[in-house]
Amino acid sequence: MDHEQISALLPGYLDQELSLSEALEFERHLAGCEECRRVYAQQRQVSAQIREANLRVDAPAELEQRIRAALPLRPSFGQRLRESLDWRSSKGSLNWVPPGAMAVSLAALTLSAGLYFSVPSSETRLSQELVSNHIRSLQFDHLSDVISTDRHTVKPWFDGKIDFAPPVIDLAQQGYPLVGGRLDYLNGRPVAVMVYKYKLHPINLYVWPGDDAGTTPHIDTRQGYHLAHWSAAGMNYWAITDAGDKELNGFISNLRAHAAS
Repeated sequence: MDHEQISALLPGYLDQELSLSEALEFERHLAGCEECRRVYAQQRQVSAQIREANLRVDAPAELEQRIRAALPLRPSFGQRLRESLDWRSSKGSLNWVPPGAMAVSLAALTLSAGLYFSVPSSETRLSQELVSNHIRSLQFDHLSDVISTDRHTVKPWFDGKIDFAPPVIDLAQQGYPLVGGRLDYLNGRPVAVMVYKYKLHPINLYVWPGDDAGTTPHIDTRQGYHLAHWSAAGMNYWAITDAGDKELNGFISNLRAHAAS
């Protein structure tokens, strides 16, 4: 990393928002760069001062009184609902509901349902995180922590860095050469990333332990990138590239065929 990249990553590092590999790369640069260490120390001090400072200001009593006086004096929904329930109880009937209360209740129920269905699924959130991670690796030219076309160099590099042994497969003869690997952070845990290429298109293959039950690949498109996920032999796989879906499907087919052989 150069000084410009370190400057761009500094706020994320202070707020603990970087991926694991980015944080490690950031710290490696700091260890050998006195200028960046000085800037980091200054920013860290400023950040600590802001967190510790009492920036809350109490509103003057006069302002509070003016605001309260300007508010409309009308009963709350809860108060109106309690009054309506008391009225119905006194009449011995529960079949009548004030139109206003019914309208408000229906609106609240509709809003709650809309919020529930608008929340993205865990798989959607994971795919969004994966796309952001892939773009970040391209922006900061950080595709690989270990650069090698030899699987016997890439696979041992992960030893001791993660709690599982990722499968590293050489697909050079199939047109998808291995170019390296890196450690990253995805879905709340460290993951292994094997980096392949199809011509000039990088392919990030994310791997981490998952369910033993295997699933078939499903290719989707998000923000112009093709991505696919599947599981096999107790591992989760996600692949993403800017190459076409045909090329990604060829990569997956060759990878799965080689793993099964």
